[in-house]
Amino acid sequence: MHNYLDFEKPISDLEGKIHELKKLAEEDESIDTSEEIARLEVRVREAMEEIYSKLNAWQKTQVARHPQRPHFVDYAARLFTEFTPLAGDRKFAEDAAIQAGFARFRGAPVAVIGQEKGNDTKSRLKHNFGSARPEGYRKAIRIMEMADRFGLPVVTLIDTAGAYPGIGAEERGQAEAIARSTETCLNLRVPIVSVVVGEGGSGGAIAIATGNRVYMLEHSIYSVISPEGAASILWRDSTRAKEAATNMKITAEDLKAMSVIDGIIPEPIGGAHRDADAVIDRTGDVIASALTDLGRLSGDRLRQERRQKFLDIGRSL
Repeated sequence: MHNYLDFEKPISDLEGKIHELKKLAEEDESIDTSEEIARLEVRVREAMEEIYSKLNAWQKTQVARHPQRPHFVDYAARLFTEFTPLAGDRKFAEDAAIQAGFARFRGAPVAVIGQEKGNDTKSRLKHNFGSARPEGYRKAIRIMEMADRFGLPVVTLIDTAGAYPGIGAEERGQAEAIARSTETCLNLRVPIVSVVVGEGGSGGAIAIATGNRVYMLEHSIYSVISPEGAASILWRDSTRAKEAATNMKITAEDLKAMSVIDGIIPEPIGGAHRDADAVIDRTGDVIASALTDLGRLSGDRLRQERRQKFLDIGRSL
């Protein structure tokens, strides 16, 4: 069952009619609905092209949060082989919100780190909706340091509304863990390629997204705070999230224009959830190209260029 967003009602109505016609044809084989179905399918494609060609920032936020959007586990299963997840930060506990380990990417060994939100109630609770606690970031640090020691490139996939803000997380040093993770990214002498595949929220995202190359899927978002959080702070009214999203410049196009990211990965018409395999393969091609380019640079050059990349953000504005 497809989940439709509020602005997709024209698409929902048309696909509902297609479903009814197909069901009618199954119940009575003497009824030929193929011509009408074909006509409606053309209208669906046209409606999707029209709607998705002019999405505003808030609508892109909704697409980035779509429950059927491919998550880390989907990318890991399709892009990597021999994926061996590692658990625990060797200090406090395991945090399932961040998945990390080692794998082969198109035959070459890499370290893989990403946030997993879960796709049903049970898995969402297990992964804490992708909001990591300090132990999650300390686990990421452990994996990155191992990758640096063995000369393995690091691939990170970002999809989080933000780091977990609970009392326990704060007591265990949430801000320090995020800062240390960001610092570790900056200090690595191996390539880091980061892709925002859904939400890139606040320090919870930048902690593993401080890469030599940073990409975003076309309908993903990347921001210092959620639109709802910004509206609550600025106007004390979370219902103004749409206005906040527009003013915050959180879309891939906005961030590419400001040189915050290095490139945009196109999504199928209708969003990544409409053709997950295609967008995952496309993401893999971008990662492979970036790793090939970065593989030519020395460790010192990689670290220097990465540091300078983030120091330069905003200077041209």
